[in-house]
Amino acid sequence: MNKIKKHLNTIVIGLVITLFFVALVDSKIPVLRTAIDRVEGIIYDARLNATLPETVRKSDHNIFIVDIDEKALKQYGRFPWSRHTVKQLVTNLVDAGVVVIAFDITFTEPEINPLDTVFNTELGKKLAGLSSEQLIQLRDELDADKQFAQVLGDTDIVLGVLFQQEADVDVGKLKNSTIELLDKSAAVEKVRGIEFSGQLANVDVLQEAVYGQGFFNSAPDPDGFIRRAALVIKHKDQFYPSLALEAARLFNLADKIDLETTKLPANDIYNITAVKFANNRIPTDEYGRVLVPFRGGQKSFPYYSAADILNGDIGLELLEGGVAFIGTSAVGLADLRATSVGLQYPGVEVHANVFEGILQPELFSYRPDWWEGALLVQILLLGLLLSIVLPLLGPSRMALVGGVSFVFVVGFNLFMWQQHISLPVTQPLGLVILISGFNLARGFFAENSNRQQIKSMFDQYVPPAHIDKMLSDPNGVSLEGERKEMSVLFSDIRSFTSISEKLSANDLKDLLNEYFSPITKSIFEHQGTIDKYVGDMVMAFWGAPLNDPNHAEHAVIGGFDMLKITAELREQFLEKDWPAIYVGIGINTGDMNVGDMGSEYRRAYTVLGDAVNLGSRLESLTKFYGLEFLVSEFTKAQCPNILFRPVDKVKVKGKDEAVAIFEPVCQITQSTAELEQELAELELAYNWYLDQQWQQADTAYKNLLTQYPNKKIYQIYIERIEQLRDIELDPDWDGSFTHTSK
Repeated sequence: MNKIKKHLNTIVIGLVITLFFVALVDSKIPVLRTAIDRVEGIIYDARLNATLPETVRKSDHNIFIVDIDEKALKQYGRFPWSRHTVKQLVTNLVDAGVVVIAFDITFTEPEINPLDTVFNTELGKKLAGLSSEQLIQLRDELDADKQFAQVLGDTDIVLGVLFQQEADVDVGKLKNSTIELLDKSAAVEKVRGIEFSGQLANVDVLQEAVYGQGFFNSAPDPDGFIRRAALVIKHKDQFYPSLALEAARLFNLADKIDLETTKLPANDIYNITAVKFANNRIPTDEYGRVLVPFRGGQKSFPYYSAADILNGDIGLELLEGGVAFIGTSAVGLADLRATSVGLQYPGVEVHANVFEGILQPELFSYRPDWWEGALLVQILLLGLLLSIVLPLLGPSRMALVGGVSFVFVVGFNLFMWQQHISLPVTQPLGLVILISGFNLARGFFAENSNRQQIKSMFDQYVPPAHIDKMLSDPNGVSLEGERKEMSVLFSDIRSFTSISEKLSANDLKDLLNEYFSPITKSIFEHQGTIDKYVGDMVMAFWGAPLNDPNHAEHAVIGGFDMLKITAELREQFLEKDWPAIYVGIGINTGDMNVGDMGSEYRRAYTVLGDAVNLGSRLESLTKFYGLEFLVSEFTKAQCPNILFRPVDKVKVKGKDEAVAIFEPVCQITQSTAELEQELAELELAYNWYLDQQWQQADTAYKNLLTQYPNKKIYQIYIERIEQLRDIELDPDWDGSFTHTSK
C-alpha cells in the first residue's frame, strides 16, 4: 500500500489513459475515427498477409476469370467490343459447359445498327427497294444487341450494374430485385444499408433477356483499400444483390435471397445481420458488408485470356462445370484496385473471392455483434493491470510486463482470427504502448535525474566504463587512487611529422578523426580504457576502473586488432591520396598507480609509474627494431595463448635492470608450421648468442635473414655479433643491450 500511495499520481494517469481508450471504442469524432480506422486497416492487412497459406487454398468449385487482357485487346481491338464478339465469347463458354457467367461489365449504350448507318448511302437506296419484312429480318440479323440477347438465356448469366450517388444518373431499367426482407414487419426504408440514388443499367433488350443482375460497386475503406465487399445495396427503397451474390443464387438454383435483420432497441432502425438463400447463411455487418476472403495475391484464381477462349485455345476440361467471371486486368481499362493483398489487384477477382466465400461460408471472417463488449472488457482489464502494476516495478521488469501484455494482445487477436472472428486490435495495442511508454518514460526521467547529480560530479572523466561504474554504485565513489597490477598500451603513428607536412590542416584533421574512431572502438571492444590522445599518440590501459584478470591478454589481442585496422585504413587512405600510415605499439604489464588526478579545474583518470614509462619506451623501440609491436617479459608471462618472437634484452634509459622484450606474433590457434619452424630456429640462434657461440649464432641469423630478408631484427643481430666477437665481455654479461635514447 505504501508503494501504491507513493505512485498514486502515476496510477491515476494510467487509469485516465484507460478511460480515454474506452471512449475510443465508439468514438464519433471524425478525426479520431479516421485515424483508428486507418491504423486498424494497416494492422488488418499485416495480419491477413501473415496468416495466408503458403499455397493457394483448394476450392470445391471451378471458379475462374475470363480476362480481357492486353493480349485480347491486341487481337480484338480496344474495349468495348462489338456485342457480336461478346456473343461469341459467351457462346464458347456455354458450349464448354460453363454453368454461370458473371459480367463485371455493363452494356449501358445500344450498339449502332449498321443498317441505320447506310440508309442515306447508295446502298441504302438499294435497300429501300426491299419489302418491310425483308428489312426487319435484315435489321435483326445486323442488330448486335439482339444477337447478344439471344444467347443470354442459354445459361445462368449475371450482367453487372453500377449504382451512382447522383440521382440524375438514370440509365437503363433494373430487373425486379431477387432480395426480400425476412422480417416482413420491417420497412425497407428503416433498414440500414449503403444507399445510392442513381443507376447505370444495361440496355433494355439485354436486361430483359438475362436471368440475373448484380452490382459491382466497390466498398473501399477510408484509406481507399478494398477490405470489405457489400453483398447488398439500397436503391430507391429496394435492396439489390452484388454480382457475386447473384451469381451464387443462380449457381444454387435459388429463386430469391432473404435479408436477415435485427431491430435496434432504442429506435425503429434495423441492422442487417445476414443474407440467406438455399442452405447458406452469410453473416454481415450492419450495412450488409463482408470481409473479402482473399485466397492470396493477384491471380490466385485461374485466369484465361478472352482471346484464347474466342480462338478455342482453352481445353474444355478446364471450363466444364465452372463459374466464369468476365472482367479485365488490363491497366488501360482502369479496373485495378488497392487491396490488402496487392495494390494493383483486378476488381473482377475481388468478386471471385466473395463468390467462393458465399459458397463456402466457413471462409469468411466476421465481426460478431458482441465485439464492442469484448473490446471494452479487454481494455478495462489491461488498463487496470498495467496502471497499478507498472509503477511498482523497475525499468527492466516494467518493459517485460509491457512486452508480455503486447504479445498477449496480439496473440489473442490472432487466435480469434484463426476462429474467423475479426476483432479490432488498435485500441488495446495503443493502450499497452501508451501506458507502458508513459511509465518507462517516468522511470527514465526519475532515474536520469539521479544519475545527472552523480554525473555532474564526474563529467570531466573521459572513460565511459569509469563513469558507468560510479553510476552503478554511487556510494562506492572515491577520489582516492590505488596501486594495482595493470597493462598499459602506447601507440604512435610513424613519421607523423612528415605526414602532417604533406597534408592541409583540414585533411590532417580528417585523417586523425578517421584513424582514432575505429582505434578507440577497438580498444573499448577489448575492454580497455582510453587514457589520452597526444597528437598522433594513443594511450590506453587495461584492468581499471573495472577489474580484469586477463588484462594482459586483452591488451595484446587489442593490439593485434589495432594493427589490422591500421592496415585496412592504409588502403583507404591511399585511395584518397593521403599518405600511408604505419604504427608502433608497446605494451607493458606491472604495478601502476591509477585514479582521478589533477586539479580542481581539470581532472583525468589516468595511470602513473615506472611500469607505465616502460610501456612508452617499448613503443619507441619498435622503430629501432623495425617492428610494429613490442611487449615486455611481464606481459608475455600472462599471455599463455599467444605466440611471441624473442627480440632482445634491453636496458632502457633511466633503468638499470635489463628487461626481455618480445614481438607478439599471433594467437596460438592461428599458428602455422612455417611460423613454428622460424621461431624454433630463432630460439636456437638466440641461445647461441647468449652463450657467446658467435660462429653458430652468426650462421643461424644469416640463415634466418636469407629466408626473411625484410626482418630488420636479424640484420641487427648479425651486426651486433660482428662487434661483440672481438670484444672481451664481462663474466656476468647477460646479453642485454643498453639504449641511450628514448
